[in-house]
Amino acid sequence: MTVKIGLLVGMEDSFPQAFIERCNQRPGVHAELARIGGTDERFEKRYDVLIDRISHEVKHYRFHLKAAALAGTQVVNDPFWWSADDKFFGYSLAAQLGLAVPRTVMLPQKEYIPAIDPSRSLRNLEYPLDWQGIVDYVGFPAVLKPADGGGWRDVSIVRDAAELLAAYDASGQNVMTLQEFIDFDQYIRCICVGKDRILPIQYDPKRRCYVHNEAFQWLPKDLHDRVMRDALTINRALGYDMNSVEFAVRDGVPYAIDFTNPAPDMHRDSILPQYFDTVVDWMVDLAVELAAAPRRTRDAYPWAAMLPRAPSAAPSPPSAGEASGAP
Repeated sequence: MTVKIGLLVGMEDSFPQAFIERCNQRPGVHAELARIGGTDERFEKRYDVLIDRISHEVKHYRFHLKAAALAGTQVVNDPFWWSADDKFFGYSLAAQLGLAVPRTVMLPQKEYIPAIDPSRSLRNLEYPLDWQGIVDYVGFPAVLKPADGGGWRDVSIVRDAAELLAAYDASGQNVMTLQEFIDFDQYIRCICVGKDRILPIQYDPKRRCYVHNEAFQWLPKDLHDRVMRDALTINRALGYDMNSVEFAVRDGVPYAIDFTNPAPDMHRDSILPQYFDTVVDWMVDLAVELAAAPRRTRDAYPWAAMLPRAPSAAPSPPSAGEASGAP
């Protein structure tokens, strides 16, 4: 029986084309751009695996992916957890797991929806904020950025109290974090696939691009080993099968800067051709492995055990010999 793999994409072209082509070279596997229309409340599974690279921008897709997970599809990444996750929680988790993270403070929103009555609805909120204590803890320069942001949206570098308050006053309804600025010697972005595949690549955050550097492949062993270990640790803790983890290295210490990127950039021209093929092949391997695995996305949640039928394993792709009719 053929397993079906669906891919949800945004504006990218190179990754979807290569992923689908290579999936369809595997015996017993059919991959395609997923088709999503109206979704009824008794929705039944159409795909064994769905790879999600766009639902953070298309709310309808996120809701549909939850229905697909309920129906027994393995969704990468888990839409329930992705909806609940935020970067500040990630920093707190990483710190408790022993990773080096910049000093970070989450700040209340500057503005609220019109229905909020500050005198009643914000009675639990400390006011005024202890700005001096916050600044003493984080220090300057610092980075002010949304707790749930991405893509460098609404990020400011602040160098003193005046710049901090001006940027905070302009932050609107965003929940912001103020974070220690790491003046780094090296910057590494790790593309993570599954729970055990980590590809560290040199990255230039100032130009926002990957850098091909043969010498970079020979990081000092202790630094290389720590980057790999820390990337594996946080990715497994967060449960992502597709992610990128960024480290700013200062004085030989890799600080985990950004690691909740469940739809990481995989465009050929962005991650460079020499890394692109590795990432595509890893993603194909992952999708085929998940299609054959007995565990589904829904199995992580208590309601799965209450469903009228037990979660069933997806059919395993036939071996190359079976697909060709060989004895």
